[in-house]
Amino acid sequence: MSPSVPLQEMIRAIRSARTQCEERGVIQRECAAIRAQFRQADNGGRSHNLAKLLYVHMLGYPAHFGQMECVRMIASPRYSEKRVGYLGAMMLLDEKQDASLLITNSIKNDLSHSNQYVQSLALCTLACMGSAEMCRDLAPEIDRLLRASNSYIKKKAALCAVHIVRKVHELGELFVPAARSLLSEKNHGVLHGAVVLIIELCEQNPETLERFRKTVPDLVQIMKGLVLSGYSPEHDVAGISDPFLQVRILRLLRILGRNNEGASDSMNDLLAQVATNTDSTKTVGNAVLYETVLTVLDIKSESGLRVLAVNILGRFLLNNDRNIRYIAMTSLQKIVGTDHNAVQRHRGTIVDCLKDQDASVKRRALELSLALVSASNIRSMMKELLLFLSSCPPELRAHAASGIFNAAERYAPSQRWHIDTMLHVLITAGGDVRDETVPNLIQLITNASELHCYTVHKLYRALLLDISQQSLVQVACWCIGEYGDLLLKGDCQETEPVQVTEDDALDALETVLQSHMSSPATRGFALTATMKLSTRITDNVDRIRSIVSIYGSCIDVELQQRAVEYNALFRKYDHMRAAVLERMPVIEKNSPGHTNGESTGEAVKDVPTAKMKQGEPLLLQQPANQVHRSDHPPGPAVDCLVSGLSVHAAGTAGGDLLDLLGGFEPAELSPVLAYDKGGVTLTLSCEKQSDTGLTVTLTASNSSDSDLSSFTLQAAVPKSVQLHMKAPSGDSLPARGTAKVTQMVVLNNPNKVNLKMRVRVSYTRQGSPFQDTVQIDSFPGLDSQL
Repeated sequence: MSPSVPLQEMIRAIRSARTQCEERGVIQRECAAIRAQFRQADNGGRSHNLAKLLYVHMLGYPAHFGQMECVRMIASPRYSEKRVGYLGAMMLLDEKQDASLLITNSIKNDLSHSNQYVQSLALCTLACMGSAEMCRDLAPEIDRLLRASNSYIKKKAALCAVHIVRKVHELGELFVPAARSLLSEKNHGVLHGAVVLIIELCEQNPETLERFRKTVPDLVQIMKGLVLSGYSPEHDVAGISDPFLQVRILRLLRILGRNNEGASDSMNDLLAQVATNTDSTKTVGNAVLYETVLTVLDIKSESGLRVLAVNILGRFLLNNDRNIRYIAMTSLQKIVGTDHNAVQRHRGTIVDCLKDQDASVKRRALELSLALVSASNIRSMMKELLLFLSSCPPELRAHAASGIFNAAERYAPSQRWHIDTMLHVLITAGGDVRDETVPNLIQLITNASELHCYTVHKLYRALLLDISQQSLVQVACWCIGEYGDLLLKGDCQETEPVQVTEDDALDALETVLQSHMSSPATRGFALTATMKLSTRITDNVDRIRSIVSIYGSCIDVELQQRAVEYNALFRKYDHMRAAVLERMPVIEKNSPGHTNGESTGEAVKDVPTAKMKQGEPLLLQQPANQVHRSDHPPGPAVDCLVSGLSVHAAGTAGGDLLDLLGGFEPAELSPVLAYDKGGVTLTLSCEKQSDTGLTVTLTASNSSDSDLSSFTLQAAVPKSVQLHMKAPSGDSLPARGTAKVTQMVVLNNPNKVNLKMRVRVSYTRQGSPFQDTVQIDSFPGLDSQL
């Protein structure tokens, strides 16, 4: 290839290369020829060579050796060379390179050039890659050009001023007078640049925002002129007059009217006019309507205008474009707390969006549907949500189940309906529910004393049909152990009569114990249920004794310990077995407004029992790590678990049992504050599961005045530590701490290294993403244990 080959020929040669190696060879030869010509003092093809180098740069190959050539060409008096030089500077230079400082003087000279196109080149370059130092030096020149008579220059100077304000905030005051005067221009390009500049100035300085609130009437007049103007070929886009300028003005009005009643009143009539007169059949019209809706919802607008905005979003939900449906639901999600009744009118359309094929639309529809659940529509909404749960994607199942549990707990019309709903979720998505679901449902069942017979029969049938859903199996085993006598009677009037024998009940529990699908925790439930049946049946006690003895040599330590204790109860303390294994008392929560996984106050109700000292025996119906949660005080739990059991401290059989089962009580660890920034707080609580295992619960809350969406927590630990993050309780944090998000992290530290964890907090606030990282170097209460 000869050095004088044109740009088109070079492009053709590069595209015809068959291999990457051949392409590199073509580029290396051409770059060598370009270098040689750059060294020549009098080179007539400088712009031609630099254009070829820029194409090489676009392909990703190094082209830094052309930076000084860009500087020389910018200083050239010829427009053709200056144009390519400025283009090369925007592509090859940035503010971090020293070579960019060399063009400052050339830009300053060109800003005063008599040719408007040369001035335009200088303005574009400064707006693209101007450093803070360049902006400070050239800001007076930009302010002068903002007052020029040439509209072509003024619109580019306005956009250049935007870049300067972003780089150097304190220079914003310099452009305030010129920016305000630009609003009187008739040229739409100048108006657009002026509005963008004013938006930037208002966002940077609250005092400037107050000054520009006086321009609201001017902006309203400009907007009315656009809405009511006839057909203008120069500005018409699909029947809308300059929609780009309309969107910018609406955005500026939203900023000026926020938290200001006077400014909001001035624009109410305009917003109503735009909302009713804009054509919604075209994408362009929908863009203007969407900005109008955002402005109405963000300012102190009239109630009728807010209802009109919600109705526009409701029409968006019927649009065939999934993007429009998505942004409509995103906007409705933000206002469902303040305009609940207006959003409720579109409940049917929102529920229909649950059937959409797009995963993002489904997720937004699910979040909005859960937010719309109330006491008046709980039955109809829950029917739709349960139908969605049975067919939703796996990635949404945990979120849907968690939302259904929270809604059922808050608005349940009856205890039976509440139990049926939770059982339906466990049957459908038992593998995706949170860990605290099992103890919460057990507590609900315990409190509904009149439904014990109905519940145990229903759970027994569900256990026979499916033992793969671990949460369902655990609750079913617990109920069979507690209320096995009611199951065997078979006189439940609320269900179909089914005769269950003692062998049938034991067969079901033994199936769970022997199933490969059962987790160690589930086997613990089943073994304890089997043991409890020994006091509720009469003919198969020997079979229960043999089942328990088999697991005395189980490889699982927890199950083995449990079986050994139960065998000891059979052999040495059989006279105490009925009292130890009697039915659990009612457990109550003090806080009526709790949600799943959150509890305040004492977790259980004190009942009159014999006093027990620390370390005295207690036999748990559930695995220890699930019965005792860190927010449940252990004292009352001990009292109620051994209700009616009288044990003497010394010199009796109870003293021997104390030696066998002593030290079984879990440690209580208080949560600590790990992160607090921007209204978002993150607390950490720890629970030691084994010598090397640890469960960390992260609880996030939002005390700010704006809702947070797309909330996620990510954790990283040293390589020798194994980490497993379970499904979070949700991905949104409502404002003012009305709800929390919990995330459980299971850690295994086999080498017992110094434990550290880094947590990344990510969320979106008012459309702006945010991300932060916190380092956790110590875990409270565990230093003495690990």
